[in-house]
Amino acid sequence: MIYQFRSKAGPDVIMLADLTKRIFDILGRPLEPRGILTVEQLPELITSLETAILKDLEERSKAKGENEELAEKPKLADRLGQRAYPFLELMKQAKAKNEPVMWGV
Repeated sequence: MIYQFRSKAGPDVIMLADLTKRIFDILGRPLEPRGILTVEQLPELITSLETAILKDLEERSKAKGENEELAEKPKLADRLGQRAYPFLELMKQAKAKNEPVMWGV
């Protein structure tokens, strides 16, 4: 399934279900076919996602150090920060312009 997130504050963001589910697990929210992230919720949600991205980077750095000892290259294809960046930016833009983020509408 594909999710399309919209806000008057910025361009639409389209994500596949696997990434959307991962992000919503991080945010502590159930993933519904339709929904809204209110302006009041955005600061906490942004902080949660940024914290998870930093944690992911730290874990990858540790794994990279261990992998260098084994002469293996780390897999970077599923970096949370890279994949979640458009959604994070949409939330930041929505917060700055006091607009909600909606999907399934």
